[in-house]
Amino acid sequence: MFDQYVFTVAEKFMRYVQVDTQSNPQSNTHPSTEKQKNLSAILSEELKKMEIADACTDEYGYVYATIPSNSNKKTPVICFCAHVDTAPDCSGTHVKPILHKDYRGQDIILPDDNSQILRVKDYPYLKEHIGHSIITASGNTLLGADDKSGVAIIMDMANYLLAHPEIKHGTIKILFTPDEEIGKGTAKLDLKKLGADFAYTLDGGEAGTLEDETFSADGAVVTIHGVSVHPGYAKDKLVNALKIAGEILDALPKDEFSPETTEKRQGFVHPVRMDGQAEKATIEFIVRDFLTAKLAEHEARLKSIVETVLAKHPYANFKFEVHEQYRNMKEVLDKYPQVVSNAAEAYSRAGLKVRSEPIRGGTDGSRLSFMGLPCPNLFTGMQAIHSKLEWIGVKDMEKAVEVLVNLVQLSGL
Repeated sequence: MFDQYVFTVAEKFMRYVQVDTQSNPQSNTHPSTEKQKNLSAILSEELKKMEIADACTDEYGYVYATIPSNSNKKTPVICFCAHVDTAPDCSGTHVKPILHKDYRGQDIILPDDNSQILRVKDYPYLKEHIGHSIITASGNTLLGADDKSGVAIIMDMANYLLAHPEIKHGTIKILFTPDEEIGKGTAKLDLKKLGADFAYTLDGGEAGTLEDETFSADGAVVTIHGVSVHPGYAKDKLVNALKIAGEILDALPKDEFSPETTEKRQGFVHPVRMDGQAEKATIEFIVRDFLTAKLAEHEARLKSIVETVLAKHPYANFKFEVHEQYRNMKEVLDKYPQVVSNAAEAYSRAGLKVRSEPIRGGTDGSRLSFMGLPCPNLFTGMQAIHSKLEWIGVKDMEKAVEVLVNLVQLSGL
């Protein structure tokens, strides 16, 4: 089916990553950065050029598009989703993608920063790409495979289907979201406008991985109120909220309870931001576990640590707030087994062995599932995400396009 097809996914990907779309967790606007709309506009225009008439970008940076059904059968409406933003963890400005053709299995020194070395011993999945092409950035920025690889895969799928009308399928919806990296990817999504029955995010790693389970997630904010006094007259009066915040961080367990000391199905509590002055300081935490009920246990333990520290400072006080971020998609997907089994069959038809793994993180699929749109996560091939060593194999992206084409046919059965 793909013997004569010239894939466009790598070319599209290398163009898309050069558009700066970094999101901003401190922003209260939607999208959090206007520059995300630049890529959204490019995508909607490219979809229109493919003669997808309803392709559009809304005021919040979402891209909606429909590939109409060409089947006489009544079929469910399937949506493919990826996010346009890149993570705030590492610069996404002036990304210079490099195509390493016919990779030979060597370590790769990135040219703009020779200290950035992609080593095979650190990333053994590189061995799976010997003889094929891989793409890296140049050493000063992340690459943006998370999730512009997903975007490019969906765009190439659309290109293939529109060039091959003999492939029968039901109605297909395309959705590109902003702000996924800061947990706001569905904040302004119009589900009615989307009009899908179920969906798949393209936001996963190694080829063959199929993810129907994520962390459940909360955010916790500790606000410490100290006592501000002029430092020249502060003896026995000043209570420094910043120092108390430091004590709280130091009181966290050193050998467990954190992302750097946990793996697999273990949950954690992780401080992600601290801000303030002597009078008032805040610490923001993320709380993660695969069992939703355990979030409350982790939060109670964190609050107990805070209370123990504050007990040593009777003139200070604190506020402890928790807000829900997302929930384990498996709680929903178990009710719709066909959505996952169709994906597994599409992998098999593409010659892939399915590896079902839980995600130690979350995707738009987590929120979509609980909004009434069951949504597992499919692979793209992205590796070393959110870092300057981020890379991706071209053959993985091409295989993902093949999987999507299989999947739209299966979903129409």
